[in-house]
Amino acid sequence: MYKALYRKWRPMTFDDVISQQHITDTLKNQITGNKTAHAYLFTGSRGTGKTTCARILAKAVNCKNMKDGNPCLECDVCRDADSGALTDIVEIDAASNNGVDDIRDLRDGAVYTPERGAFKIYIIDEVHMLSASAFNALLKIMEEPPPYVKFILATTEIHKVPATISSRCQRYDFRRIKAEDIASRLKFIASEEQINLTDDGAAMIAKLADGGMRDAVSLLDQCSVCAEIINAETVSEAAGITGREYLYDMLEAVADSDTAKALAITGNLYDMSKDLTRLCEELITQLRNIMLIKVSPQTAGSLIVCMPEELKRLEALAEKCELEAVMSRLSILQECRERMMKVMNRRVEFEMALIKLCGNVNITAKPIDNSEIYDKIKQLEHKISTASFAPVGDNPPTRKNEMLTATSPASEAEPVPNVDASKVRPEDFVPCEKWEEVLEEFRKLNPAVAGSLEGSEAATAGNVIMITSKNRFFITLLKSSKENAVSLGRAIFNVLGQRYAIRAKCTTTEAEQKSMAEQLINKAKANSIETAVDNE
Repeated sequence: MYKALYRKWRPMTFDDVISQQHITDTLKNQITGNKTAHAYLFTGSRGTGKTTCARILAKAVNCKNMKDGNPCLECDVCRDADSGALTDIVEIDAASNNGVDDIRDLRDGAVYTPERGAFKIYIIDEVHMLSASAFNALLKIMEEPPPYVKFILATTEIHKVPATISSRCQRYDFRRIKAEDIASRLKFIASEEQINLTDDGAAMIAKLADGGMRDAVSLLDQCSVCAEIINAETVSEAAGITGREYLYDMLEAVADSDTAKALAITGNLYDMSKDLTRLCEELITQLRNIMLIKVSPQTAGSLIVCMPEELKRLEALAEKCELEAVMSRLSILQECRERMMKVMNRRVEFEMALIKLCGNVNITAKPIDNSEIYDKIKQLEHKISTASFAPVGDNPPTRKNEMLTATSPASEAEPVPNVDASKVRPEDFVPCEKWEEVLEEFRKLNPAVAGSLEGSEAATAGNVIMITSKNRFFITLLKSSKENAVSLGRAIFNVLGQRYAIRAKCTTTEAEQKSMAEQLINKAKANSIETAVDNE
């Protein structure tokens, strides 16, 4: 029966493992010095040798004829271990056996001594897939295992392994395998298997493998049935990276802001049952290539995976785009890729992203900063809580239409009143016809206070001007600051040509004024909250 190449050429000893010498040397020294730990944690990306090293370590500690830390591969223990018949080595796939009951079975079996070897080894692959209760069940036996039990945990997602587990293990980080090491190993396997693999074909496979040896050998196995001579072109066809003209056509449409063309290409691909999620990922890959060409044109050729003619098109696209635009497009597509997994209609989501990429939507708009609104609300609340609504005197008026004196504390410019405003009958006051002009002038001189006089009226009697306002804040502001009274007097003089003694009265009670202020504050808060929600 045919055996896949990646299984046939899986390393059998530590010396066969490539690009992980910093780990294999340490493990061999521990084995020869009889100082192996009770628990190991192997982490790294796929195809870097985690499970392979776990199996080699399990064989080596039980091998009867161990040689320099490597298993001999000749004794009964090694042969049975390679065939999966050795009961002292137990492999558990945590992806499918991740419940607490599975770990309880492991814990119950750990009390039994090994049958043939010196140690009973538990290899738990993809350990991050265990449930929280399973991790808790594993914790105690890992902390204080029997002297003949060892654990080897392997994971591609170390961040999902609880700290209580990882802290009880010796951790080893497996690196991505170098492209040149992958190519060299592929050439060796090809020569042993009588496969005609060219240097450029091996280099192309090594690039596509992205640091994983298993992926590289699997692709070599796939290519071996496609052509007698495996070169870069053969590898590209087998890997499906040829015939990608639509990607570059779409990127050119985006660079030219040709939305209609980009959408038409998308429609054609959709009609041919192209997976739009995959299309989004391919565009991200090509934009990454363009980004690398922009920032490092000298080394980009070794960092990206494409055919020579594709590299020319990518370089032409890089010349048409600014780096900032490329990175912005990358962000749009990555956000689109995340959302496509959650929405009902992926085509709509992708087309929205395309429209943004082509520049039809302003994507640089900044969200509204509400901090200034909240600061003003706090200031207004403070004024309400601290402002005194009572006029000068011991008996503050509380009824409507009762006069309040709001004379500046020390206004040298204001004349001495020649009439007693409190004794002048209302019908004796002459309406000020130019009061709106006075307010307009006051807005220029003191816009912060002028707003409190909106809707007010004024009338004169002698050299006294009586201001009637609905806003009690005006009187508070006038009395609290000399500058406010002076600026109002200047505005009156500029328009009327005469200086007046200023008096004021309010037609709103203190309670009514506070109620109106609270309504304004609540309305401002509601508007700011709605704005924040819209921004989100």
